[in-house]
Amino acid sequence: MTVKVGDIAPDFTLASQTGSSVSLKDFRGQKNVIVYFYPKDDTPGCTAEACAFRDSYEVFKDAGAEVIGISDDSQQSHQKFATKYQLPFTLLSDAGNKVRQLYGVPATLWIMPGRVTYAIDKQGVVKHIFDSMLDFKAHVSEALKTLEAIKN
Repeated sequence: MTVKVGDIAPDFTLASQTGSSVSLKDFRGQKNVIVYFYPKDDTPGCTAEACAFRDSYEVFKDAGAEVIGISDDSQQSHQKFATKYQLPFTLLSDAGNKVRQLYGVPATLWIMPGRVTYAIDKQGVVKHIFDSMLDFKAHVSEALKTLEAIKN
């Protein structure tokens, strides 16, 4: 299955860096959600992307959105990563890449988990998908542009 713009985002429940369970459905009717899939904690590209989301986190909050990062790293790895870089948003552990597969996030060169961001509105509808392995900061700018469009 590959999620497309206009689809209802598939629900999931995963463990966060704090050990609590987070479900996408918990945000329905409450907040827009930016879900970004990334390959690995504490690697150069993933750190640049996470820090870009961190640096714009207040803008996301002001736009009524929550940011959620997902990789197959463990809860402990996410906790260290979030602490090291002072990440104020939720990181979820997708052991076995089940949610990644549910969304149809492609692998790069068939081996490295892809980097894809989904902008999901309050009703759970996917409004924008951005896929770029190398343009880390564009994931943030694309998400913010989509939130602006949703608001208007």
